[in-house]
Amino acid sequence: MNQNIRKKLTEYYLYFMLYSIIGWIYEVFLEVVVYRWGFSNRGVLFGPWCIIYGVGALILIFSLGGLQKKRLYIGKVLITPVLVFIGIVVITTVLELIGSYIMEFTQGGWLWDYRRFAFNFEGRIALNPSIRFGIGGMIFLYVLQPLFRKLTEKMPEKVFYAVSLTLLVLFLADIIYTYFL
Repeated sequence: MNQNIRKKLTEYYLYFMLYSIIGWIYEVFLEVVVYRWGFSNRGVLFGPWCIIYGVGALILIFSLGGLQKKRLYIGKVLITPVLVFIGIVVITTVLELIGSYIMEFTQGGWLWDYRRFAFNFEGRIALNPSIRFGIGGMIFLYVLQPLFRKLTEKMPEKVFYAVSLTLLVLFLADIIYTYFL
C-alpha cells in the first residue's frame, strides 16, 4: 500500500477512535453530572467509546470539510458557518436516526429516549439534541479537528503508528469480547 494512503487511513482511524472516546465521555458526563442518573456504559461495546460519534465525526470531516473552507457571503455577511451548522444538524440527526434503527435491529433497542423533548420523532431524534449536536459539531470542526490535525502531523511516525496499532488491537479485542465471548 502506498505510504501516503496508509498514513491518511491511519490518521482517520485515529480521529475515529479519538472522537468515539470523546463521545463516550460526553455521554457519561451528561448522564452522571447533568442528569444525575448515575453511571452506565453509554457505548455498544465494553470499552470507553461511542462509535457513532467516531463515525459521525468522519462523516462531518468528509462531507463538510470542503464547505468549511469556502467563504460564502450574502452581501457582506459571511454565511459559511451558518451553512456548516445547518449541515451538521441535518447530518447528525439523520445519523442518529439511522443509528437507532441499526441498534434496534441488532440489539432490540437503542440507548436513548427523546420522548421527553418537544419536536421528537419516536423518541429517536429531537430538536433539542439536534441543536446540541450542531453546537458540538461546530466546536469539533472549527476547534478540535484543526488541533488534532496539527497534533497528528507533529507526532513522530513511530509513535503515530504505535498509538494507532494499540488502539486497533484494543478495539478489535473489545469487539471480540462484546460479541463473541
